[in-house]
Order: sequence, then structure tokens, then C-alpha cells
Amino acid sequence: MGASEMSSIGSSVVDSPETAAPSAESFLPRQQLQQLFDILIAQGYQVIGPTISQGAIIYDEIHSVSQLPQGWTDLQEPGKYRLERRTDEALFGYVVGPHSWKRYLFPPLTTVAIADRTDAGWQLTDPVQTVPKYAFIGVRACELAAMKIQDKVFLDGGYIDPIYRARREQALIVAVNCTMAATTCFCTSMQTGPRCRAGFDLALTELSVTDNAGFTIEVGSERGALILQELRIGVASDSERQAAERARKQAESQITKHLDTTDIRNVLLSNLEHPRWAEVATRCLSCTNCTMVCPTCFCTSVNEVADLQGDHVERERKWESCFNLDFSYMNGGVIRNDIRSRYRQWLTHKLASWIDQFGSSGCVGCGRCITWCPVGIDLTEEVAAIREVAT
Repeated sequence: MGASEMSSIGSSVVDSPETAAPSAESFLPRQQLQQLFDILIAQGYQVIGPTISQGAIIYDEIHSVSQLPQGWTDLQEPGKYRLERRTDEALFGYVVGPHSWKRYLFPPLTTVAIADRTDAGWQLTDPVQTVPKYAFIGVRACELAAMKIQDKVFLDGGYIDPIYRARREQALIVAVNCTMAATTCFCTSMQTGPRCRAGFDLALTELSVTDNAGFTIEVGSERGALILQELRIGVASDSERQAAERARKQAESQITKHLDTTDIRNVLLSNLEHPRWAEVATRCLSCTNCTMVCPTCFCTSVNEVADLQGDHVERERKWESCFNLDFSYMNGGVIRNDIRSRYRQWLTHKLASWIDQFGSSGCVGCGRCITWCPVGIDLTEEVAAIREVAT
């Protein structure tokens, strides 16, 4: 993709932590947050943000501040996720849930081609794609990093995914800096957080009631600046900026989990027969949870779905997982027919061969794969075990 093409996508796609210029922080009183929602909706955006459903904080369409998880937080440990009441009424006082923004930019099920039988033979057509205009509210730093990784997968190189690109171009991102961390977070090891550095249109930091309840706001793009103008709010005071900085540092100080990434590609790829792969296979259920909640995994399968008459066929692309037995089927057989080989494939791709493909790790340290693993397998522990007794 040339420079002129990339510029049309907007700063929320092409900015990087190294090139993003810091902006002065403004201050949005808490009671005016609904005004931000109203502005976005008036501009035709479908606002997607955090809300509570079925005992978890998920991302869904919202219209009002009242739909945010006010006063709730998430308790996360390996294999454990629970909602608990906070001692305050924070709106973004949680970490991350089972959903990622990937489901809106790279949908779980998409029709990519259509074929109809006619008197002149089969006619192939492209499906009419309705491109939603999303405004994402509450995007965390690790999730911004995940979007950047998926941009490399779907927008760089010789093959560009038109469905992903169309959705990415339209999406407006309102990030929220983390003010707390879970025991499963290790974004500091991956250099992806917890502070939002780039890749957003606006970035908010929530202040507590004692620190003048509201949000400091940083601008990351021209689109963000235009929205900020409509809000008509003032510059944050020194005390408000200092409170925001304390809140952001609080999240960083709470991160206790670490992944040693030193030469990690070679450590993993030179230990493909390490006994730890067999040991983890005795615990792994091959349930695919880790790949389904991961914000960067992009494996898919393609199926032809015909109507009952066989005259109309749609080619559907749906999310897949390298943990499924049939995913490695080729040339009349399955090449990864045990859990040991499938877990090894996932971890070595995520942390090693991904670097060969895309020039970066495929992990952003969000910890979802640890939290949502039914048996609590922790990839940081698996890497440490292999590193400890590397052959």
C-alpha cells in the first residue's frame, strides 16, 4: 500500500508511539460525557462501548452513559473471571473482558462471494457490503497495539483485505487509559501499555470524585480535534493533569506478571522438542478459548453454503482456530493430530514465527488467553519453563 493510500485511512491506523506528538490535555466533566456520545451519534456513528451482559463486561452498541459498567470491576486470575462492585462509581474501572474490537473490524462470519445458477451458467458476484461507521469507546492501550498488528496482517503487503480496510477506515477510536491492572496483565513486557501512546482519535483518563470527577482528554488525530471543538471544554488544570498521571502510573505499578522476551523467537524455535510441550498438553483441553478471545489471532476457514435447490451458493469466511483438529488437514490427512503439536503451533506462531511474518510479536500482553483458559494455562509460565531448561 502506497503512502497516498495509507493517508486516506486516517491517523488512528498509521500513527505509532515513536511518531505520535503529545497534545495538551483538556478536561471533560463527568456529567458532560453524554455530550460526547450525542455528538458521535449525530455524526452518524454507531457507538460501541463496554456494557454488562451475562456476567461479563462486553462490547456492544450503546447510546447512553447509563449503559456503561458504572461501579463495576473485573477480578481476573488464570482460569477465573468475576465481576465485583467497586467502592466508587467509576465508569471505566475494569480491565478487559472476553470481547475484543477484532469482532467489529474482522467479523466472525462474513460472506465473501456469491454464485447463482442462471440459464447462461454460474454467475459470480461480490456481496453488497454495508460498511458500518463505528465509534469505539473505551479502547485500551493493548487493544490499540492489537489493531496495529492486525493492520499489518490485513493492510500491508501484496494482499489487502477490503472488508477489514473499509471498516478500519470508518472507525473512530476513543481510547481510555488504564487506571488499574489485572493479575493476568503483562502489557509492560510487550511494550504495549498501559498508557495509550498513539493510534487513537481521542484518549481519556478517568479521574475519581476526590480528584474532580471527569476525564482528561488527549487528541490523537484531526477527527479527534474536530470532536473536541464541538465539546467546547477547557484545558485541564495542573491538578487535573497530575491526578491523571497518578491514575495512569497506578495501573503500571499493579502489573506483576512479566514475560521475558529476550531472544524469544530463537528460544522457542530451537526447542521444538522440549518436554514442556508434552507436559502442557496434559492440561490443555484444545478448547480454542485462547484463540477466540485473542485480539490478534486471524485464522479463518472458508465454506460454501448452498440453498436447498443448489442454485444459490455463498462463500462464507468464519473464524477458525489452530487448536481445532481439522484445521491442519491437508493432502488427505491431519498434520497436527495431537494437542502437543497444536499448542506448540499456537505459541510458537504467536511469539516467534509471527516476528518472521510481520516484524513484531503477535502478543500484546492483554492476558485474555490466561483468564479465559478453563484450566488456567499461563503462556508466560510456559515460556519461562522452556527458557529455564532450554536445550
